[in-house]
Amino acid sequence: MKKITAQLLFTLCLTVCSTTFAQDFIPAYDRFSGKEISYITLENGTQLEGMLEDLDRRKGLIEEVVIKDAGGKKIKLKPEQIKSMYLMPSGYSRLSTNMDVGNKVKKWDAKYIDNEIIKKGYAYFEKAKVAIKSDQELLLMQLLNPGFNSKVKVFHDPFAAETMRIGFGGMTTAGGDDKSYYVQVGEFPAKKLKKKDYDNEIKVMYASCPTLVKKIGEKLRWTEFAQHVYEFTFDCQ
Repeated sequence: MKKITAQLLFTLCLTVCSTTFAQDFIPAYDRFSGKEISYITLENGTQLEGMLEDLDRRKGLIEEVVIKDAGGKKIKLKPEQIKSMYLMPSGYSRLSTNMDVGNKVKKWDAKYIDNEIIKKGYAYFEKAKVAIKSDQELLLMQLLNPGFNSKVKVFHDPFAAETMRIGFGGMTTAGGDDKSYYVQVGEFPAKKLKKKDYDNEIKVMYASCPTLVKKIGEKLRWTEFAQHVYEFTFDCQ
């Protein structure tokens, strides 16, 4: 009976995943594997590889990353030392990410990001200038659209509330659309975009593509935000 139930749940999971994933963003994660290689590029250009030992956070923001290199040496890094990094989500997160990325990223415009690593299920973090209230800070943030970010970069908001999720055996399969993201348009600092403000921001975000603004305005759906960014990247000149 348990075997049949597991098979039914897995089949349902595949069905839900293929029909209800409305966005092309990579899911945001806060747990990462210590059994897969982490790839880190420092601000000085040095590239490091090692097993993740620890990831310290404060109020959702990364404060320290600790990896162990091939020789067994522990390396402690502060966010200001790191330019970018690839971390493998832990447990069921890896399966969810692989399914999402493999099925949805049809094109790739970010030459500086290794798409083969992303397709293995890795989450990608990079240093970003973020507007927080009246200040600007350089923060290490997870980029949710690594394959199509030449015009608009969408970063995970670690404080974002989420819509209802559907889960089976600890694995999230659908729903969970963040109610806010940090969004960077062009060279401007990333700023928080809330679900309730999206209708007021589309004319600014997609100003160079009035046809897309018109299309979105006719039937505005927050769940299609990733698709809008995707179309703005590849379909608007």
